[in-house]
Amino acid sequence: MNAQELLQKLESKGVTLEAMLDTAMELYIGEEKEAAREKLRGLMLRYLNDINVQALLMAALLLEEGFKVEGDPVNLVADELIGINLAEYIGGKMALFNFFYYDTRKPGILAELPPFLDDAIGGFIAGCMTKLFEGEL
Repeated sequence: MNAQELLQKLESKGVTLEAMLDTAMELYIGEEKEAAREKLRGLMLRYLNDINVQALLMAALLLEEGFKVEGDPVNLVADELIGINLAEYIGGKMALFNFFYYDTRKPGILAELPPFLDDAIGGFIAGCMTKLFEGEL
């Protein structure tokens, strides 16, 4: 699977690259927003090609299709674990702070997504934002 194939699967659930970028930038504090957004785009595309990121995002997609839950029950933690693992895999321990920041505020598309996808996409965004802050690109 490549990034474009994964993006197509995400788009079928209403998650586009632009929506993820918009969501990430909604909580961005800093100058040169457009430059940061373009660097973030590169990071996201890079990590969407990573097999481990693909596996975790696919797990969230499959869980949304085959595991129905009402709302986001407090005793459901598997969704949080997917988000945490995505964030940490991409951005290390520092990404956990970003994950919880995005998870509690639920900016942009995160507010519209079902439980597994909102945490998976939130973790993905948090990990990529952490790498952006580290100046990886």
